[in-house]
Amino acid sequence: MSALDEFYQWITTSPNLIEHHDLFCDLTTLNSQPLANNAVYSGNQRLGFIYQHLCTQAFANSANYQVLAEEIQLSEQGRTLGAIDLIVRNKLKQKNEHWEVAVKFYLLHNGNWFGPNAHDQLETKLPRMLNHQLAMSTTAQFHQQHPELEVATHHLLMQGRLYINPFNSEPTPTHCLEYPLDSSQISGYWCHYSQAHQIQETLYELPKIRWATGKTPDATIIKPNPERFIHAQTDSGQFWFVVPDVWPGRNA
Repeated sequence: MSALDEFYQWITTSPNLIEHHDLFCDLTTLNSQPLANNAVYSGNQRLGFIYQHLCTQAFANSANYQVLAEEIQLSEQGRTLGAIDLIVRNKLKQKNEHWEVAVKFYLLHNGNWFGPNAHDQLETKLPRMLNHQLAMSTTAQFHQQHPELEVATHHLLMQGRLYINPFNSEPTPTHCLEYPLDSSQISGYWCHYSQAHQIQETLYELPKIRWATGKTPDATIIKPNPERFIHAQTDSGQFWFVVPDVWPGRNA
């Protein structure tokens, strides 16, 4: 199975980082068909773009949904307001749905969840997706540009993994803001470079397309780097981030 197929399968079977309810949904109920044989992706190779493409394919491959529009750019007087990820038609309910999708990997540090790039934080990303991105389908600009796409419900799919540092004594939050985290997704480990000697297993490099799904049998051994973060997996299947000692920065 190709890396693309494995990532697609993971997307269609894995839960949301936020516990499931009407707003925070996953794709397990779509009953999507597999990707077409020899499916390829030739677009932007950043992980988020591949992820959004595969989410779109999951809806397109479901008998219960129709993809109406994706990546709708909204603007006002030449100023870009943002982009809507997906508008889909729920055939069973005969209603249109607005979906925003994101794949994220966050590391717990001093009570907050930081991305490997510490400028990205769950505590700021989540309200932006809820209050800005999902709200764009309610704006006058959206209704003016797409009067045919009347949206009935809004949904946020945020998948990925949450990482804790086993060498630090820190309580693990159960919520982000007022939203409950899915504890099953708090399944990764991270540490600073100066702590990496305490890892008792060999680390194998993960290319970004396999950050979610894990290593292949021929994965390359990787050593921690004092200058940049690495994302790896061990023989036992444990996911690890090892980050420079200066991470996440002076103000964190």
